[in-house]
Amino acid sequence: MRWNLDAVVGVSVGLVGVGLVVAGVVWKGRAVRPFAASRARSAAQREYARDLQRAADQVIATARRSAGEGEPAIVTVEAVVRTTRERYGYTEVERPHAAAALRRRYEHWRCAVDCVTDAYG
Repeated sequence: MRWNLDAVVGVSVGLVGVGLVVAGVVWKGRAVRPFAASRARSAAQREYARDLQRAADQVIATARRSAGEGEPAIVTVEAVVRTTRERYGYTEVERPHAAAALRRRYEHWRCAVDCVTDAYG
């Protein structure tokens, strides 16, 4: 049996493809995760803060939609904590962090006009 150039190229392309698939299965997700523990911690902290802000935005929007005509929207820190736990899967959400995120978003969206909150108390 003689090997021609087409067969050699075909087999080598097939082996490279199989090698890439095996490497992807073995190392799946490692390119996204940082290798250093300090970088992993800082990435987790940034994600936690971003998720708290998103939860605060969602709570503000929900409160504004559910408020009646002429009534202020009531936005609580406990609602931010609950939303962060339910939607983003955190088991531990500290109340001071949720209150700080709610204050930032409360001021960003100028909620003092039509909302009340317990984040400043």
